[in-house]
Amino acid sequence: MSHLITEELVTLDKNLGTTSQDVIRQLTDVVLATGRASEFDGLYADAVAREQKTATGVPGGIAIPHCRSSAVLEPTLAMARLAPAVDFGAKDGPADLVFFIAAPEGADKEHLKLLSKLARSLIKKDFTASLRAAESPADIVALVNGALFPDESAPTAAGAPAGAGTAPATAPGTSAGAASGAGASGTATVTEQHGRHAAAAAADPNRPKSLVAVTACPTGIAHTYMAADSLVAAGKEAGIEVQVETQGSAGATPLDPAIIDRADAVIFAVDVDVREKERFAGKPVIQSPVKRAIDEPDVMLREALAAADDPNARRVSGTADVASHQTGQAGESIGAKLKRALLTGVSYMIPFVAGGGLLIALGFLLGGYAITDIADTVVLENNFGNLPDGGLLTYLGAVAFKIGALSMGFLVPALAGYIAYAIADRPGIAPGFTAGAVAGFMGAGFLGGLVGGLLAGWIAHLIGQWSVPRWLRGLMPVVIIPLLASIVASGLMFLVLGGPIAGLTTALNGWLSGLTGVSAAALGIILGLMMCFDLGGPVNKVAYAFAVAGLGAGSADNQAPWMIMATVMAAGMVPPLAMALATVLDRKRFSLAERENGKAAWLLGAAFISEGAIPFAAADPLRVIPASMLGGAVTGALTMATGVTSQAPHGGIFVFFAMGNVVMFVVAVVVGAIVSALAVLALKRYATKKTASAETVAA
Repeated sequence: MSHLITEELVTLDKNLGTTSQDVIRQLTDVVLATGRASEFDGLYADAVAREQKTATGVPGGIAIPHCRSSAVLEPTLAMARLAPAVDFGAKDGPADLVFFIAAPEGADKEHLKLLSKLARSLIKKDFTASLRAAESPADIVALVNGALFPDESAPTAAGAPAGAGTAPATAPGTSAGAASGAGASGTATVTEQHGRHAAAAAADPNRPKSLVAVTACPTGIAHTYMAADSLVAAGKEAGIEVQVETQGSAGATPLDPAIIDRADAVIFAVDVDVREKERFAGKPVIQSPVKRAIDEPDVMLREALAAADDPNARRVSGTADVASHQTGQAGESIGAKLKRALLTGVSYMIPFVAGGGLLIALGFLLGGYAITDIADTVVLENNFGNLPDGGLLTYLGAVAFKIGALSMGFLVPALAGYIAYAIADRPGIAPGFTAGAVAGFMGAGFLGGLVGGLLAGWIAHLIGQWSVPRWLRGLMPVVIIPLLASIVASGLMFLVLGGPIAGLTTALNGWLSGLTGVSAAALGIILGLMMCFDLGGPVNKVAYAFAVAGLGAGSADNQAPWMIMATVMAAGMVPPLAMALATVLDRKRFSLAERENGKAAWLLGAAFISEGAIPFAAADPLRVIPASMLGGAVTGALTMATGVTSQAPHGGIFVFFAMGNVVMFVVAVVVGAIVSALAVLALKRYATKKTASAETVAA
């Protein structure tokens, strides 16, 4: 097995910049210089993307930026002791110890176990104190290897060091070491002796509280295992038995069902799906992002104990796993919950809109706009041996249009169903779809779907909190919750809400259809500013969700929703294209890495992937974001004022056949990109980026 860390990968007491991206950039260079990565851009982009998902700073002045990347040739640790320290998002302040973990896409489990073991060692104060006191890179390498291979002669499981990748399952009076060697596949395990005591402890009303937990993060290398150890350590200190299942890259061994059964509550500290979540059905649960278990393990334990004593606490559904978008932070505000539910509905709705919109556009392309009047008749009465008037193109156009129209028919039900899903888990899906279907039937459109989904999800959630006899619990998620929530939510839509919302929808469609000239341009400016404000963030997604949700209301007679979709897509293409253009117009204003990112940004921008501008915005937000917003506003105004339309919700220039006035679409995007590029270059003339100076001279 190759060495994970060498002296060449260690940097001591140096200034690597003032931001986390600066430090990651420098450490990426170190990894590249040692021949452990094939390219800079791929590794840097993957590491920064992971950092943007969840900050990697942890308590104690430590940061563990990490990623899996196809650019990595072998598992690698690059370590830096910073002077000065840099903020990586930890609550207790900046980090002076940084371990950059770079793993290949197909890293073997033995290397992943070692990387995970290192991450777990970093929560031990004596280990980090030794790192801070080390006098040379050789000392650092020795300390790290000592943590990874504490006893070279000890037998290991599957070639991994004893205890690697395991979260020790500890109980009061049980040492971490006694439990840690029980398995090496990524879970907190218990000894046979502990298992024999389980039944006796369960029968003892005075037994200590028992909790189980699952930890998981997107990469499954660092946070997964650090969170597990933090929970176990906090439990040991508080005299609480805590058993943790780590669902990480090194694999996962499920907790013993007997341990789950005797647990008083469960903690899900996860950023991704919990595998086989139904094993915990009926248990009181608290759920949070994985990093919170590292930052506040004691608080999470107290919350879990409080949930165990609360008969009205949220409980794990008896149905299958819940998607990662439901991972809600403890203490999440009403507004944040609402936003998460709405964006969940939109994300699940998009495939229906994408496929349906493109097929409708193809139907118009083949059969003309008159296809809307004859499609039903053609697909039912004609076939390849009996072609309609207009021949083969008309027949194929009718088929494509009808498939697209049927797909678009799911738009409102899917929106409502998955909004309800985000609120009430799977028991909310059926009531949400039903309420969405009612909204569509009554002409309430996507506004009705939003209201119906929220209503169905809230009602299903409330019913799910009912305390019912054990024999009835199995029927709750499959029969009782869907039945009652459907009756109440859909009944309210029929009797109270549907009519007023339908009237509001009609008025909104009329207003949008009447937008011309200055009023249309003003709406385009607003949408353009929103799309470029945070490049894929919440504001960007609100504008995009507004466009996608209304797309189904578009028609040959009401093209305003299609105009809004074209405006949003065109404006979203501007930032990456503008940054790519700027790197060509004035290379010396950008670092070597940014110039390389600019090459990729051409394609990303053309495909409507606004995130292609994120590396530029992260490095220089005060110049890049305002310049992007300026160009986006220009593009938005031009597309709305000239009536450009798009029936496709994504794809950029590659879905040109779904656009109306495609020439003006291209003109608007080009003009906006030029405006943004010139603006960002003008802003950069006032100051030279510190991080770019060295690379600029070298270039």
